[in-house]
Amino acid sequence: MKNQKTIIEVSKLRKDFYVGEITVHALKGVDLQIKEGEFVAIMGTSGSGKSTMLNILGCLDKPTDGSYILDGVSMGELSKNELAGLRNNKLGFVFQSYNLLPRTTALENVELPLYYNPNVKAKERRERGIAALEAVGLADRMHHMPNQLSGGQQQRVAIARSLVNDPVVILADEATGNLDTHTSYEIMALLQDLNEKGKTIVFVTHEADIARFMTRNVMFRDGHIIREEMVKDRLNAAEMLKNLPVEENGEE
Repeated sequence: MKNQKTIIEVSKLRKDFYVGEITVHALKGVDLQIKEGEFVAIMGTSGSGKSTMLNILGCLDKPTDGSYILDGVSMGELSKNELAGLRNNKLGFVFQSYNLLPRTTALENVELPLYYNPNVKAKERRERGIAALEAVGLADRMHHMPNQLSGGQQQRVAIARSLVNDPVVILADEATGNLDTHTSYEIMALLQDLNEKGKTIVFVTHEADIARFMTRNVMFRDGHIIREEMVKDRLNAAEMLKNLPVEENGEE
């Protein structure tokens, strides 16, 4: 990993929130580097700062102080429009609640980020949307509406949507939080496969067993990173799927 390019570099990052006369210090001088091709779990209990960290990494929020460099670009120097453009081109998002448009097909949901890219014409948008759905094993569901899909399939659509712009990093927020064990393992197997193919993934979770599918764990508490460690005996989600008892086989 020594020669790998640094995708995310955070230095002395602070974030304060003001609630009436009270100042809440959500992040208290965080330093973090994430290299290309890593699969990093950001962990911690509620209130630890992990969600604030993800919002800043996703350019959805700005830090109070400190620096954030994404793929060589300093975020602190960008305007709101520049941030929005960079967010759309360099980042892919996967959420716990899928965030799919309900009256829109799987393919149209996946194509959505490309509508904001003026360089992508309708034909290419469709081709890239189909390719992303193929990558997550849902080519045969592209014309289904979200309510015609299982939870696991909806999350696969969300992952396809996160891939369609070929981002430098995928940010996932509790992406298995609403799924049963079998479906969670399916999603982790998919993400591990994407990571094996070179995709950098940052995954927020409070579940220690889910974090064992990643390559590195970063633990937050009270706005600080209290521990970082490479994952020993990393779990293989595809292998674990094969060994699950039949009764735990969920939606698929």
